[in-house]
Amino acid sequence: MLFAFVCTDKPDALDIRRANRPAHLEWLDSTPGVYIAGPLLDEGQTPCGSILIVEHEDLEAARQWAAQDPYAQAGLFESVAIREWKKVIGQ
Repeated sequence: MLFAFVCTDKPDALDIRRANRPAHLEWLDSTPGVYIAGPLLDEGQTPCGSILIVEHEDLEAARQWAAQDPYAQAGLFESVAIREWKKVIGQ
């Protein structure tokens, strides 16, 4: 199953994002089934959240995986929404 993760950073948390970015990217690289991953940007092009599309067995597996994200463990996110996602268009 594919899941969309929409993560919103806490206000004024750019330093947390920057400090944990290498660990976050390494963690993503080690995860099979990551289809899309990247930051959301505010009007000034500053990262303010993340969007990911990742394959997992079920919603509980998706939640457990998200909890292991170095960004999540560092307290970067104000919220994380996880929803099942269906690909309709794209490669």
